Amino acid sequence: MQHTNLLSKETSPYLLQHQHNPVQWYPWSEEALQKAKNEDKPILVSIGYSSCHWCHVMERESFEDEATAEIMNRHFINIKIDREERPDLDHIYMDAVQAMTGSGGWPLNVFLTPALKPFYGGTYFPPVRAYNRASWKEVLYGVADAFAKRRDEIEEQASQLTNHLQNANSFGAEAILKIPLPVEELFPEQSVHEMFEAIMKQADEVWGGFGRAPKFPQTFVIRFLLQYYHFTKNEKALQQACLSLDKMREGGIYDHIGGGFARYSTDNEWLAPHFEKMLYDNALLVMALSEAYQITQKEIYKTTIIETLDFIEREMRSPEHGFYSALDADSEGVEGKYYTWSKQEVEALLKEDAALFCEYYDVSENGNREHVNIPRTLQPAELFCKEHQLNQEEFLATVHRCKQRLLTARFQRIRPLPDDKILLSWNALMNTAYSKAFAVTGIEAYRQTAISNMNFLLSAFAQNDSSQLFHTCKNKTAKYPAFLDDYTFLIQALIALQEITSDTSYLIKAKTFTQTVIELFLEPETGFFFYTPEGDADIIVRKKEMYDGATPSGNAVMAVNLYYLGIVFDEKKWQQQSITMTGALQQATTRYPTSFGVWAGHLYNLLKGFLEIAVTGKGFEQGRDAVNGLYLPNKIIQGTAGKNDEFPLLNGKTTRGETLNFYLCKNYSCAAPVSEIADFIGILLKRAI
Repeated sequence: MQHTNLLSKETSPYLLQHQHNPVQWYPWSEEALQKAKNEDKPILVSIGYSSCHWCHVMERESFEDEATAEIMNRHFINIKIDREERPDLDHIYMDAVQAMTGSGGWPLNVFLTPALKPFYGGTYFPPVRAYNRASWKEVLYGVADAFAKRRDEIEEQASQLTNHLQNANSFGAEAILKIPLPVEELFPEQSVHEMFEAIMKQADEVWGGFGRAPKFPQTFVIRFLLQYYHFTKNEKALQQACLSLDKMREGGIYDHIGGGFARYSTDNEWLAPHFEKMLYDNALLVMALSEAYQITQKEIYKTTIIETLDFIEREMRSPEHGFYSALDADSEGVEGKYYTWSKQEVEALLKEDAALFCEYYDVSENGNREHVNIPRTLQPAELFCKEHQLNQEEFLATVHRCKQRLLTARFQRIRPLPDDKILLSWNALMNTAYSKAFAVTGIEAYRQTAISNMNFLLSAFAQNDSSQLFHTCKNKTAKYPAFLDDYTFLIQALIALQEITSDTSYLIKAKTFTQTVIELFLEPETGFFFYTPEGDADIIVRKKEMYDGATPSGNAVMAVNLYYLGIVFDEKKWQQQSITMTGALQQATTRYPTSFGVWAGHLYNLLKGFLEIAVTGKGFEQGRDAVNGLYLPNKIIQGTAGKNDEFPLLNGKTTRGETLNFYLCKNYSCAAPVSEIADFIGILLKRAI
């Protein structure tokens, strides 16, 4: 009879993957925490996520092994956590392991006292000594022995580490700006140029991106470079931003057959990813590609947006209009098996087109990575066609036909499992991506997807009739109070959706959620926001997240939201708080812009000032969409067909009967209206920089 543990009652796909382990896993719960206290046992917390390759490896090697499970069950209270369900716990215990070992990652295995204080931990441990790491059994015996024989030492170490985490989190109190200053005094233009120089010192000017392998997309930095180019016309900034997007698009991190991006590359050339596909990465890359397309009008960026969103629609959209979290890296127990090819497979499927396809996509007999082929292109299509004297239009048609054949064949393979829980924060990022994609492509389906997804989010994640939200939803059941990122990314998505629809109810909702964030998350002494809402009882530290990780800093996005909504609703206090937050971090942002990309972009917009744009009158939608198609990182736009005095930016804007009017304003003071789209765009392009 198959063993089943308490994880069988959970909804998380990651926890359900472990429900038949012989380890007596508990979910993070009052029952498990109380049991540790009652039995005075150390807690082993093991954190991972469903699409994590090394999490699967450690499960197969250790957690499915009866002898190993017996040691774990005898000496520890064992708790499994899905980091995507409980990012608050993951952040705390990841910080602890990084403080202890100097590095982190998943699976994250950390040992706690019954009072939840961490005292030892690490990431992946092999079943026998390897990779200069102790075996998992050695670790288990060592920790159990130390807890039994050197308890005082353990408790002291745990207290010191917890104090360290709390002190590290007190950031901001000493940096608060007591006296409001003019923005130009607070943010000298020189600081922005210093950020650019600091970014370029880390830039890989051959393969794109920043730093060395493993390489992550770092879309916030790319978007800052696009913004820097917009305001300075510094070609080097545009070149590095586009090089980064181009090399990712050409590399194996991009799924050339089915669309969409994997999480990161294991090498400098973007060839070999860990093959999991995350919703947030694809959302953030669509945003960056949309802005690059606005500036350059390079068709490849538009194509990549379309292919990526085709993948999202096909494989990650739920029937009720939510988006799933991720696709696994592994299938049939092998990482990347679903996405890689032998040359023989390609030849059998493509026949007379195979030779051309193989040359263009770097498919060879021996493979381009560990004896298999990860499709990638080593040069743009136009160069390839020029070298081979091919008609580009015919070549692209052939390539498209070949990719469709391979995709159809790939559908017959055993597919990587989806993580089908729906996270509010990541859905909100994808919602913003759809709004941006509509703005730059004009594809109406994208706007409709953003609207239907937003309707779903506002309904499925609501806590009763309050303005409080849940974090995760699966099988129509939402749970865990929403975190800062959930609210801030949703507010950002509501703002973006209003820009492409002019439905002001989205702004009203954004204002309501902003008030909720201030009520539940604000640290009044600093003006920054905690990651968790007040009243969260099962955490040892209430963290404040400042820098961008895989997703943007919730505090940075909230600073952007506060300023934008501060203008829309004439809330001066919100504008000042945004300036204060950004000013308190200016030194860190200037010095480490690759870690503070969202802050850097907001600081630059504050320095340049915002373009307040109102479009009114009959046919205003066409005018609004034309403005939205431009790259204007510092714009605020509202539109209305008739009179609307509810919002300061629209107040008193006469529609002159049937006439279309464009207003360009600053602090609600507007230049004379313009009625021709082309004339207004001309004014914008002059004023934008």
